[in-house]
Amino acid sequence: MDDYEWADLIDDQDKIRMLADPTSTYAQAAASAMGRAMDDVVIAAIIGTSSTGSSGTTSTALPSAQKIVHGSAGLTIAKLISAKKILDEADVDPSIKRWIAVAPEQIEDLLNNTTVTSSDFNTVKALAQGEINSFVGFEFIVTNRLTDDGTSRQVVAWAQDGFTLAIGKDMSSRIDERADKSYSTQVYCSMTLGGTRMEEVKVVEIACNE
Repeated sequence: MDDYEWADLIDDQDKIRMLADPTSTYAQAAASAMGRAMDDVVIAAIIGTSSTGSSGTTSTALPSAQKIVHGSAGLTIAKLISAKKILDEADVDPSIKRWIAVAPEQIEDLLNNTTVTSSDFNTVKALAQGEINSFVGFEFIVTNRLTDDGTSRQVVAWAQDGFTLAIGKDMSSRIDERADKSYSTQVYCSMTLGGTRMEEVKVVEIACNE
């Protein structure tokens, strides 16, 4: 696990100049920063090299069999079906919730896919509008934090028990006056966490051209 911290100072003069006390806004910014850090930890650990073994000293990369190449295309229905097939062939229990993290462009890919049937299109359209959040057995998470290797975006699909996020210290925040900083108010937030894959066969990386 790694430690994450965020801090910023608010000058008293700034408080006087503003109609609203910015402290609460700064606290929200701190929580958002910690949330983005948590997202980055999850994404990096779920498709990167995991520390495995009884002592965590073995480095294990995601096998190529768990990766779907971009094929000079964005996210397609065929790629979603292939990801589902990879999990099914690994005997992943279908009762375990399955997730997929995509960027906004992947939703656009699905909407612009001319090979999609009308029923599929209606489902994806509802997904884009936020009316539903699942398709082809995956619950969708839209994020702009996914990695891009310069050629394709690494979309990731996984079964819920295929990845573990360990939280050593939950997110905590403090708002204190700093005597050493001209009595400015400091907003401080910290947390300790880490993540790793539990089973390689329960994670699928889908490369998507953008």
